[in-house]
Amino acid sequence: MRTRKADVEAFARWESGVAFRVFGDSADPTLSVPEQIAARVGDRIVDGRLAPGTRIGEQELADEFKVSRGPVREAIRILEREGLATILPRRGAVVTELSAQEVRELFEIRAGLFDIVARKIAQTRDPEILALMRAGVTRLEALATDPAGGDAYAETTYRLMLLAARACGNARLARMLGALSLQTLRYSKLGLASVERRQRSVKSWKQAQLALERGDVEQLIELTRQRIEQSGDEAARRLGDEQPA
Repeated sequence: MRTRKADVEAFARWESGVAFRVFGDSADPTLSVPEQIAARVGDRIVDGRLAPGTRIGEQELADEFKVSRGPVREAIRILEREGLATILPRRGAVVTELSAQEVRELFEIRAGLFDIVARKIAQTRDPEILALMRAGVTRLEALATDPAGGDAYAETTYRLMLLAARACGNARLARMLGALSLQTLRYSKLGLASVERRQRSVKSWKQAQLALERGDVEQLIELTRQRIEQSGDEAARRLGDEQPA
């Protein structure tokens, strides 16, 4: 029988393998110059150093990375492909800025894709995934009541879901969910900023963990979809509140 401490230690090892970055599964030395630039700029977008709508200057990046503008243009095209940058006619590239409706749509897509993951892991009930979920929920319970724990809570939920996606045996699905994670993580942080919202979220996570352990596929899917869509709705609501009328 695994102990609670062993589960938590295992989760710490697992989560270290999840990087919220473009080309997160590759080491920098194996990437081309444009890919390395895209990964570095993508880091700034995902962690909020570059806010939505911020201009991405080709010449500034070329100067910073000591390259010509060609590799920078290719890097920006990679960021556009990943949904992190938008190239505007005659204006150049900016950090992608989503409307409240677009945020809801992305979360709806993410929920639909994760239905597949939830079904697979509930059917197999792999002991390692069960341990991962128990340890992850323990971490979430601690972060849910921490006034400063919003970002870490959101990142932990994404790591749990991406690790589950990797374990379900569908590599293409895992890559699709990874790309959606890059696009939506900053909005999940917005939607999970309040202690009240996180406490509701962790209650759902606990119920989902128990459903998984029972092998209750339909309840796990229902809880997971509901939680993701509620997170998207809250993020969209807060995003709408922040935008000028």
